[in-house]
Amino acid sequence: MRKMCLCSAIIILLFYVSAWGQPGSLTLDMLMDVPSAKALSSGDIETELRMYPNGGLLATILVGVSHYFSLGVSYGGENIIGTGDANMNPQPCVHVKFLLFEERFLFPAIMLGFNSQGYGAYLSSLKRYTIKSRGLYAVASKNTSFLGGLGIHAGVNWSLEREDGDSDLNIFAGCHKFIRNDIVILSEYDTAINDNSDNAIGSGKGYLNVGVRWSFAQRLFVEFALKNILENGRATGSVREVKLVYLTFF
Repeated sequence: MRKMCLCSAIIILLFYVSAWGQPGSLTLDMLMDVPSAKALSSGDIETELRMYPNGGLLATILVGVSHYFSLGVSYGGENIIGTGDANMNPQPCVHVKFLLFEERFLFPAIMLGFNSQGYGAYLSSLKRYTIKSRGLYAVASKNTSFLGGLGIHAGVNWSLEREDGDSDLNIFAGCHKFIRNDIVILSEYDTAINDNSDNAIGSGKGYLNVGVRWSFAQRLFVEFALKNILENGRATGSVREVKLVYLTFF
C-alpha cells in the first residue's frame, strides 16, 4: 500500500510540475505497453526497437494502410545482446488496429485491435510472455489542452495466452502529459486480473509503469521507461527499458 501511494504521488507531482507545458505532436499510438485509440495516417510507417533486460531486443513495424486501419508485425528475443546463443521468441507476432470512432468534442476516440505480442521473456512451459500479450482489445482515448496537453486512455482486453488457467477479461488505463512539444511524460496501469491465478506469474498488484518520451530529431524519438514499479509477480521486480521509434511514410 505504501508503494502504491508513493508511486501515485510521484505521478501527480510530475503532472503538476509540468502544468504550464504546451501540447505536442509526438506519435502516441501506444503509451509504453498500453495501446491508445490513435491511428497512424494513411501511408505512415512506424518502426520500433525495444531494448529490455537480459539482452532483449524486440523489433516492430506498423503500417497505416488507411486512416482507420493499421497492420504490423514484431519479432525479437532475449540474449541477442551478450554472449552465448540468442533465445528467440517462437514466432513473429501480429498487430491489427481499427479506428472505430474518431475523437469529437464531447466523445473519445474508440479503437478495436488485436496484438499477439507480449513483453519480457517467453515462457515455453506456459506458452506465454512474462507480460501477457494484449490479445483482443478495445480502448478509448480523450485528449485535452487542459494543463498544457493531457490525454487519458482506458480499455479492456482478452489475451489468448491462457495456458496458466487464467482467462479473465482484463482492464488497463494510462495517461500522457506534454511538458513541451518534444517531451511527454507517460504513465499506465495494467490491472493484470488475467494473471493472478495459482499457476500465473502475477501476484495481484498489477503493472504500474512510468516513462518519458523525447523527440530528439524530426520523426524520431527515444523513450525511457521504468516498469513494474509495484513489483507484481513472484519472480520479477521492476525493470528499465529503452525504446527507439522512427516514423516515416510512403
